[in-house]
Amino acid sequence: MAGHLPLLSDAQMRRFLVDGFIVLRPELPDEFHELILRQTDSVFEKEGNPGNNLLPRIPELQQLLDSTAVRGALTSVLGEDYYTQPHRHCHFNQPGSTGQNMHQDGGRRWSHLTRRLLVFYYPQDTPEELGPTGIVPGSHYYATEQGATIVDEMPLIGDAGTVAIVNYDLFHRAMPNRTDTNRYMMKFLFARMSEPEAPSWLNNSPRLPADDGDALSPDAISVDHLEMFDHVWDWHHGRTATGSATARDRATELVPALVDKLRDDSESARLSAAYAISGAGSDAVSVLTQVLENESEDLRRHACQALSAIGSAAVEPLIDALRHPSALARDAAAETLGDIGLAARAAVPALSECMEDESAEVREHAAEALGTVCQSESSAVPGLVLGLRDTDEKVRRDAAFSLARLGPHAEEATAALCSVLFDENRYVRGNATQALVRIGTPRSIAAVVPYLETSRWCPLTTKDSTF
Repeated sequence: MAGHLPLLSDAQMRRFLVDGFIVLRPELPDEFHELILRQTDSVFEKEGNPGNNLLPRIPELQQLLDSTAVRGALTSVLGEDYYTQPHRHCHFNQPGSTGQNMHQDGGRRWSHLTRRLLVFYYPQDTPEELGPTGIVPGSHYYATEQGATIVDEMPLIGDAGTVAIVNYDLFHRAMPNRTDTNRYMMKFLFARMSEPEAPSWLNNSPRLPADDGDALSPDAISVDHLEMFDHVWDWHHGRTATGSATARDRATELVPALVDKLRDDSESARLSAAYAISGAGSDAVSVLTQVLENESEDLRRHACQALSAIGSAAVEPLIDALRHPSALARDAAAETLGDIGLAARAAVPALSECMEDESAEVREHAAEALGTVCQSESSAVPGLVLGLRDTDEKVRRDAAFSLARLGPHAEEATAALCSVLFDENRYVRGNATQALVRIGTPRSIAAVVPYLETSRWCPLTTKDSTF
């Protein structure tokens, strides 16, 4: 599939990783965007916001998601088997609005690795006065409000048909609409299903390319953050960076001072310190794992980022931390092992034990981790099946999602997945459906087709035309 798509270049990929977004305009006729705009106006006028039913309500939108430009960009960043997640929404910015506050969407923000992203689509010309989405380039690496102010806000303006591929954690908002015209933006959420083992874009450079002068986040591209970008670039290549022995020795000497720097008032300084600590490799693991029980979320988060960048050398100590008396430490360890991914394969038994942890947060992160550390065999399945029966809906959601990531290796979970197709949480249902499809056996397909038939949405049915 990827060979026939317009994949991103090294320069575009660097720009996405550094700035947190790229802008495309798929090769669709103007008439397509005019049709989408008319249909959206009609739906909002007669029915209101369709929410998660956006795609079945306006099924022509699938042509946009299937366009080669969008598929090429998504494949470049997320790999060929990416997943269109069940959450999608039409963001309506009404005439005369004052706009939103700058924010990040909810969810996981400790990881800097691209396992999910957003697609924004604008069916109408969107100049600044119409209230476009305002973004803060480079802010996706931040987890506090400091990220909203690292550089000036940038409006995502463009002609009808403009599409932005956006890191899930980028700070953004609806800007004030100073016109008498409706502004719509369709948002879709996508997820990576397979951990990277090789570049999925048009890659020619083994190392992070030099800045071509187009990056928009000067704070983020400072020399202090190059170690962070190198780590993310290497992860997309499916490899772990290994610095020189001299560099490791130097980083080891600085570990005590760098750990103190993790308490700095500046989040930018803390990020730099976290990735500098990771350069010490195994020599830094002991002091970092001691931080995992600290009451400070900022301190735990940056310790986890350093441990994730260290990778395989941190796995055994993190497995030990899964049995720590502190739920904070167990939770941080589970999340970090999941972020390390395939190199943490040895953690599957301990993470499976965590599916019975007294803390829902630990169970949730263990469920997610089981889908990233173990993707080529089925040893994680029993623990994830247990997660499907959890009383906490987030645990069930993440267990179903991880089973979808395992795909054909999750065949033994077919019956358990069928049992949650009518779960009270819509995302448990959606992820279970995807898991059954990716399992791909006659039994799993036979189970999911009747469910999809009974839940089918008819886009022509309205209150004025009920049959």
